Amino acid sequence: MPRSMPIVALSEMTPDQEADLFVLMTSKEELRTKNGDPYFKVGFRDAGREVSFPVWNNSPWAADCRKSWTPGAFYKLRAVYRETDYGAQLDIRKIREAVDADAADGFDPNLCRQQSRFDPAEMFDELLEIVRNEINNEQLRQLVESILTTNREVLLTCPAARHNHHAFVGGLLEHTLSVTRSCIYLSDKYAEYYSDMQPPLDRNLVIAGAVLHDIGKLSELESTPEGASYTAAGTLIGHMLQGRDIVREAAAEIKLDDEVLLRLEHMVIAHQRLPEWGSPKPPMTPEALIVHYADDLDAKFHMMYAVLRDDKNPGPMTSKRNVLGQQVFRGFRSS
Repeated sequence: MPRSMPIVALSEMTPDQEADLFVLMTSKEELRTKNGDPYFKVGFRDAGREVSFPVWNNSPWAADCRKSWTPGAFYKLRAVYRETDYGAQLDIRKIREAVDADAADGFDPNLCRQQSRFDPAEMFDELLEIVRNEINNEQLRQLVESILTTNREVLLTCPAARHNHHAFVGGLLEHTLSVTRSCIYLSDKYAEYYSDMQPPLDRNLVIAGAVLHDIGKLSELESTPEGASYTAAGTLIGHMLQGRDIVREAAAEIKLDDEVLLRLEHMVIAHQRLPEWGSPKPPMTPEALIVHYADDLDAKFHMMYAVLRDDKNPGPMTSKRNVLGQQVFRGFRSS
């Protein structure tokens, strides 16, 4: 493809703009019109926008689409961006698979995946600093630090979920750091407020549980060009039991008090509270209760943020067709 067009991100294209762009093919579905004629519905995206449109049977791209276009592959396109009554579409002029040499023009597969607004390396460093400075139990600190440093590279890219909340590159770190910050505040508040509670609230355990509550997602999820997908073990076992296994394996190398380990394991397997959410047990300790509600609030707040960000419904209320399954009030000034 001759370089005579500017390289533009799909998410930055304006109506009727023609440009060269790098995209990920997300879907290719063979369908039929009401008259029985075959056509393909295809999808392309980058980190900020996805378009889905038909490739009709009489299109010059129909044969190539059928034979060689592959969901999960990256492509370089020359295309015109259109906004139609049926949504955003691309009028393709040229198309080929992206190659390594395209890096010279700025191609990076991660640019086609939604990413955290925050730098993953900086988030990891902050989380590790919290562990080193805030967990005063030496063995517990060693356990959490060991798990983090051993899994650093995967943590830098792992999403927190396939869909719904923090489902993007670096999402697990963003979510974990946010939950940990909340848990520090809540543990300090309730330790002071209920200073006569026996046994006392264990701040060290709350922080360790916050950091490790979702660590099993490193085994539950795997990255694909289309995004995160469940591993076989993730489907059959789930991240809470996988997380407990990670904690147990790391604890085998450290002389951690038996009760401390038991309480930490409980926090990992109980953090989603309900059986229908995957938890075999509800929170049965004050520390587990704090981690559960900090985790749930962070996930739900991100969902509400995304609804307000993405909803195009006119008026003061959003549509209820969203991840929360309900309307959200955005205010009269937004109507």
